[in-house]
Amino acid sequence: MPFQTNVVRVTLMALVAKRNPRPRGNLAPVTPERLPAPSLKGRPVATTHGEIESAAFRLFAERGFESTTLADIAREVGVGRRTLFRYFSSKNDIAWGQFDTTLEGFRQVFQELPEDLPVHEAVRLAVRSFNDLPEGAQAQHRARMRLILETPALQAHSVLRYAEWRAVIMDYVARRHGLPPGDLLPRTVGHVALAVALAAYEAWLDDEDSVLGDLLDEALADLRRHLAP
Repeated sequence: MPFQTNVVRVTLMALVAKRNPRPRGNLAPVTPERLPAPSLKGRPVATTHGEIESAAFRLFAERGFESTTLADIAREVGVGRRTLFRYFSSKNDIAWGQFDTTLEGFRQVFQELPEDLPVHEAVRLAVRSFNDLPEGAQAQHRARMRLILETPALQAHSVLRYAEWRAVIMDYVARRHGLPPGDLLPRTVGHVALAVALAAYEAWLDDEDSVLGDLLDEALADLRRHLAP
C-alpha cells in the first residue's frame, strides 16, 4: 500500500528532529540550474556544475548522448575543455550530476535516524528522502533518469554509481546488525533496495501522471520481508 508523500516527509523530519534539531539541506538528486545571461564578451560571467549540466542536457536532447562531445559542451558553456574537467572528469559524470554530494547527504540521513527505528523502516525513509525532488525539478529529473536508464553507453558507468549507492545502505545495515558490510544480509538489502528503486523509476518514466514517492513507497514495502524480525 503506497504511503502519501507528505506523510513520509513529515515522518522523516520528525524522526530527524528527535535526534538533531538542526535544519538539514536538500538531499534530493542535484538538478541543473539555468544558465546565466552571457556577459558583454559573449561568455557567462561564471561557470558552475549546474550551468555545465544545463548546457550538456540541452545538447544531449538535440544530438543524442553519444553524438555530443566534451568539446561541444565546452563550446556551449563558453569555456575551454580544461575548465570543464575541473568540474566533471568525463561526459558520463555530467549525466549523473554531483552524485558524490548526494551520497554524502544519503549517509547523513542514515546517521540522523533514531537507533531504535526498525532497520527496514530506516532504509525506506532514507531512500525516500534521497529521492525527494524540489518543487519544479520533476521534468529535469525525468530527463536525467531517462538518459541514465535508457542510454546503452552509460550502463557501465552506472554500474559503478549503483555500487556506491548500495554501499551506503550496506554500511548502515551492517552496523545495525553488527555484521561486516560484505556479509550476505547487508549485500542483499543493498541489492533489493536498488532493484525496487529502479523498478519504481521505470514505472515513473512510463507514466507521466504517476508520483515517484508513492511508487517508491509501494516498491520499498518489500524490504520488510528481508529485514523485519
